Amino acid sequence: MTLIARADHVGSLLRPRSVTEAWAAFAKGELDEAARRSIEDDAISVSVRRQEDTGIGAITDGEFRRDVWWSGFIPYVEGIELFEAEQSPFANNADEATVAYVPKLVRTAGLLTHPGAAIMGRNYTYIADITNCPVKVTIPAPSRFHFQYGVDAIDEVLYPDRDQFWDDVTAVYKAEIAGLERLGCTFIQIDDPILSFFCDETATEAMQAQGEDPAGLLQEYINATNAAVADRADSTVVGLHICRGNARSNWAVSGGYAAIAEQVFPRLDVDVFFLEFDDERSGDFEPLQLIPASTSVVLGLVTSKRPELESPDLLKRRIDEASQYADASRLGISPQCGFASILEGNLLTEEDQWTKLRLVSQVAQDYWGS
Repeated sequence: MTLIARADHVGSLLRPRSVTEAWAAFAKGELDEAARRSIEDDAISVSVRRQEDTGIGAITDGEFRRDVWWSGFIPYVEGIELFEAEQSPFANNADEATVAYVPKLVRTAGLLTHPGAAIMGRNYTYIADITNCPVKVTIPAPSRFHFQYGVDAIDEVLYPDRDQFWDDVTAVYKAEIAGLERLGCTFIQIDDPILSFFCDETATEAMQAQGEDPAGLLQEYINATNAAVADRADSTVVGLHICRGNARSNWAVSGGYAAIAEQVFPRLDVDVFFLEFDDERSGDFEPLQLIPASTSVVLGLVTSKRPELESPDLLKRRIDEASQYADASRLGISPQCGFASILEGNLLTEEDQWTKLRLVSQVAQDYWGS
C-alpha cells in the first residue's frame, strides 16, 4: 500500500491575476514565453508557500504554466497537431451565466516521438528546489491522445496499424517517466477524465455511433496506461485521477464507477486512485471493493466547483462509509478535482480554495491522526 499523504489535492489551482494577465499578453504576442515563465515563477513560489501552510501533503505548481490541464505535455510531443473543436462536452451542463468550455482536439500529423529531455522536467525542478515537501507532477493520460477526436485522431497513412499508434504513445510516456525519475521525481499523477465517459450511457451511445466498441476502447486505454507506466522505478508512485469533467465549475458526464469498476479497478497498474466523490453523479462507494488491497484510494469528497464549505463531520462519515469497501488504512482525502483545469478556473475565490485545502488537511488530521 502506497500513500504519499492522507491529505492531497488533484493539482491545478486558481491562477492569480498576474498569471492570467501574462497568459493573455502571451496569447496576443505581447509577451514571450521566457517573460511569461518569469511571472509564473513568482506566482508559483507564493503558491508553494500557501500549499505548505494548508498542511496538504504533496505540492504542485498549480498547473500555472498551462492554459488547460493537458497542454503542458501533449503539444510538446513531436507529431501532434492541435485544432479547434466545434462542440463542447460541457454544453448541456453549463449555467446560463457561463460559456461552455470547448476543448481543442488532438490528431497525429507525424509519427509520435518524445523530444528527448523530460517535457515536465523544468517545471518539476523549479518546485523541487523551493520545497522540502513531496512534489507531484501531473500529466494527461494516453487516452487524451485519442478520445476527443475518436477514430479521426489517428492518421491511417502514418499508422495503418492502430497498435503501432499506441506503441508510440506509450513509448513517449516511458521516456517522460524515465526522464522525470532521473531528476528525482517520485510522484506522478496521470489525469484521466476520459474514463468517466464510459460511466455515462449517453457518452457510450455516442461512441457506438462513431463506430467504436466502448468495452474494447476502454480496454485499449487501460492497456495503454499500463504500458506507459510499466517501466517505472520501484520508488516511483503513480496515481490515476478520474473525474467527470471540470471547467468553469461545469461538468461533462455522469455515472457511478460501477459501470467501469470490474474492467478498470483490478486491471490498472497504478499505486493510488484519486476518485471524484463530491456529489451523486459519482455513485456510491461499493465499487471500491474491486480495487486491490495493495492500491490506495484518495477520496475526492470536497468539491472544487463551489465555494460552500463542507461539514467536517459529514466528510468523516463519508470516509466511514467508504471504509466499508476499502480499509481506512488505505484511504486519503482530497478535493474531487483541480480548482482550475482551464486557465479561467472554477467559480470560487482563491481564499475559498485555500480554506477548502485547510479543511482537507484538518479532516485528515482528525480522522487518521497524522
